[in-house]
Amino acid sequence: MTALSEYERLEASGLWRASPDAQRVDVYVSLGDATLTILDRRERPLTHWSLAAIARANPGKRPALYHPDGDASEVLELDDDASEVIDAIEKLRTAVDRARPRPGRLRLVMFLGSLAAVAALSTLWLPGALRDHATKVLPQVTRDEIGQALRHHIERVTGPACDGPDGRRALSELGNRLPAGDDPGTLDVMRDGVKGAVALPGKTILLDRALVEDFEEPDVLAGFIVEQRMRASVHDPIDALLQHAGTWDSLRLLTTGDLPEDVLSDYARHLLTRKQEPLPVETLLNGFESWSVRSTPYAYALDVTGESTLGLIEADPFASEAPPPILSDADWIRLQGICGS
Repeated sequence: MTALSEYERLEASGLWRASPDAQRVDVYVSLGDATLTILDRRERPLTHWSLAAIARANPGKRPALYHPDGDASEVLELDDDASEVIDAIEKLRTAVDRARPRPGRLRLVMFLGSLAAVAALSTLWLPGALRDHATKVLPQVTRDEIGQALRHHIERVTGPACDGPDGRRALSELGNRLPAGDDPGTLDVMRDGVKGAVALPGKTILLDRALVEDFEEPDVLAGFIVEQRMRASVHDPIDALLQHAGTWDSLRLLTTGDLPEDVLSDYARHLLTRKQEPLPVETLLNGFESWSVRSTPYAYALDVTGESTLGLIEADPFASEAPPPILSDADWIRLQGICGS
């Protein structure tokens, strides 16, 4: 039990008292493998103490006074001539003490573990859970309001949307041709600052005027709209906004229904400068098929060589048959003039 074999069978003399009223008697002390045996002068055993249950009444002092743990009435006194036995007992007591469980330490470990678990949940689980909940419960009217607020901040950079009346009517026809679910949503052509297309909360898409003015057919413009419709279906614009804003702003949106202006302003700048990761080819092709739009013109607009967009070209769902027209030729010409000169 002791694991200190060099101390087995050590012996020394000492004084022993069986109780407070008893006389002290001269004894021999024998240190065994698991017990300390106290013997009289004729070497007859008087008592046995478990080495795991020996307590000292006067640590660091001589003569050393020992008693069974929990019973201070029985005392063994060892003087300087028993130093070797005293040292052995102390080492054994230290070894036993180290092996004892520490309830306080265990409670501390459990507390720190719980604290770490809470911190991990707060850091890893809570932000995503808040965003998911806000995205699911936010009503459409609030989404529209946030989209309009973002648009207000964006227009500080881009200027107002192009508003040629004939072009606006043609853009309305395009919205009916490429609806956002059960309604046409809002399409706007911006004079400057927008690269490609940007989707806002509330089914609004802001379009680069180059998509209208630099191509001979509306299929390229339609392709960018389809891409943004699919992107919004895969990654809700509100979720993207809250992921950029942070946990506290997600909580504020849930509790008050609005977001700070500085958060909206910062995200508006982010929308105009971010580089969007490409959607999977299969996702895009599903969108082109759903809205009956050719994917090849869009693919070549992204890469004039077609090398990086070969999947969109080879698997074009309308490679062998023409889909319904995106716009009439007259409406396309009107739309191309929406920004004027």
